[in-house]
Amino acid sequence: MIQHLPALIIALPLLTAFLMPLIGRISPTFRKLFAFIMIFLVAIIGILLVHEVHSKGIILYTFGAPQPGETTPSSLKIPVRIIFEIDGLGAFMVIVSIILAFTAMFYALPYFKEERGLDRFYALLFLLLAGILGMELTGDMFNFFVFLEIASISASALIAFCIDRSETLEAGIKYLAISSIGALFFLLSVGLLYGEYDALNMAMLAKSISNTFIDKMALILILGALLMKAGIAPMHMWLPDAYAEASPPVTLCVIAATQASMYGLLRMIFTIFHPSIDIAFLPALIIALSLITIGIGATMTLIQNRLTRAIAFAGVAEMGYILLGVGTAMYAGIKGYGEVALEGAIFHVLNDAIDMGLLFLVAGSVYLATRELDMNNLGGLARRMRFTAITFLIALLASSGMPPMNGFASKLLIYESTYALNPILSIIAILASILMLAIFVRIFYSVFLGPELPNLRDARDPPVLMLIPMLILSILIIFLGIFPSYAIDKLVDPAVRSLIDAKGYVSAVIGGG
Repeated sequence: MIQHLPALIIALPLLTAFLMPLIGRISPTFRKLFAFIMIFLVAIIGILLVHEVHSKGIILYTFGAPQPGETTPSSLKIPVRIIFEIDGLGAFMVIVSIILAFTAMFYALPYFKEERGLDRFYALLFLLLAGILGMELTGDMFNFFVFLEIASISASALIAFCIDRSETLEAGIKYLAISSIGALFFLLSVGLLYGEYDALNMAMLAKSISNTFIDKMALILILGALLMKAGIAPMHMWLPDAYAEASPPVTLCVIAATQASMYGLLRMIFTIFHPSIDIAFLPALIIALSLITIGIGATMTLIQNRLTRAIAFAGVAEMGYILLGVGTAMYAGIKGYGEVALEGAIFHVLNDAIDMGLLFLVAGSVYLATRELDMNNLGGLARRMRFTAITFLIALLASSGMPPMNGFASKLLIYESTYALNPILSIIAILASILMLAIFVRIFYSVFLGPELPNLRDARDPPVLMLIPMLILSILIIFLGIFPSYAIDKLVDPAVRSLIDAKGYVSAVIGGG
């Protein structure tokens, strides 16, 4: 059973997605119980898989054969079947995705009281999870495209799930349109690489790529696709709508899909292309895009009146911080402060997912209690929703990079590395964080402090089942802030080492073990 964990972690969500419409016909209660059991099992499998990776190193899993080499002619030494290649980075992303998916499912069970269409909702949610995990585990470029499409289609349907509101339908269509353009870019790059090297396996491509013009074109197309999917400016326009208009459980899973796209960016740049490709302007372009993303996210958050849109634009800025670390690592090379930058970027993937996830869960609780998201019509909720107010305070401090929360630890690594590259970059990043803190303090005052509005006196904290995922994320924020070395040693460093050792990745796969 242990050796089949890579297959099980994909097969179980897919099976659940297909069974959910049938399970829903039995009873709504059984459907919820079945959904919770399945997400719990997926989480257990994910934890076991991560443990196996940390114990044994890179795990190879070929569908239909014990080892990659056993399915190829004796003259060939490359894997030609569907193969999963799980290293430290893939294991790290599995943890991020499972945290978001588990808390989203836990929150969704009491959040949705209307039973209409919920069997399709849960089916799409598990289908989205399968697509996300497939992106993070596959070692094949075409299968990465397939899983990317699965995640994109299911996410767009989930965003537009509440079709009684035109805003959700518009956000879903916008997400689908942007995702389709990005997928076409990626598919074209796959075609270029396959035509040149007659290979789709990532390790084989990493070994073969030789800085040709076609290689450079493929890399540019891939970066365009994944930057678009990660919500990086100027291709960020879908993210505020998708995050803000979707229900909170959906938003958490879309955040996981966004981070999976950032994973793809890291994998393509540092494992496949970085050892061989020489594009002089690319690191500077990545850094410039990151600063633009941070600036747009921070300034647009400032002018928002709707709570979820303000949080969504803050999420845009946070993706900019991750990309800033990536660009710094590309510019410096994976050594010295470049390695510190990569460490900060990968750590911030985890922290941003948790921080943004908690902020949207709080926003969902506020909406459930008040049926209002306009901050001009909110105020004084801390008197009635004490637990919600405390968790929002924790999340805003974390996302603003304030100690002792988790966001401070990862942003400090990014500040340190960018300062070594150019002090101006570090100053801009710090000033943007200070601005975000001021904005979030204003939001906190508008929603939870100030005079209590008469129409909000019946507001209460959400049910206990909704408080539990908020409590889980709050505990993770505080724990990772007080003990960042634990996450860095156990999760971040193995992910960074897997990117640094691209040759080790290639040799492990090409050698079949």
